[in-house]
Amino acid sequence: MQNFTQSAGDTELIAAFLNGKSEQTLALFHYFVQQYARLGNIMLHPTKTMIAIGHPDKRVAWITQLGKNFIHVVFPFKEAYYDNLCFTKIGLVPGSTSQVNHHFRMYSTDDLTDEVLKFMRLSLEQH
Repeated sequence: MQNFTQSAGDTELIAAFLNGKSEQTLALFHYFVQQYARLGNIMLHPTKTMIAIGHPDKRVAWITQLGKNFIHVVFPFKEAYYDNLCFTKIGLVPGSTSQVNHHFRMYSTDDLTDEVLKFMRLSLEQH
């Protein structure tokens, strides 16, 4: 069951963003989006360089990189959550006093642990 939406124009932009990516990367992308959609209604918002995930008026995460064998996701939170095993980098956005980006890199569907799902839920709840 699909629990996310996007406009026809966005569908074309997302397809262009995914074009030429490896089967593994595409599988990771689709799995990640499906798992987010299980947590709540989401929309995909493509930009020139990334795909945002969120509600119509607020973004809760950004897929910033689709590598040969991974996807890189950034979660913006209002505070730093250092006590975790899933984020590779945590840092205050330059010029901001209230947005702390949490970087997650997914190489396998197994990387989407209960801990990551907890932060995905939190991202939806905080926005």
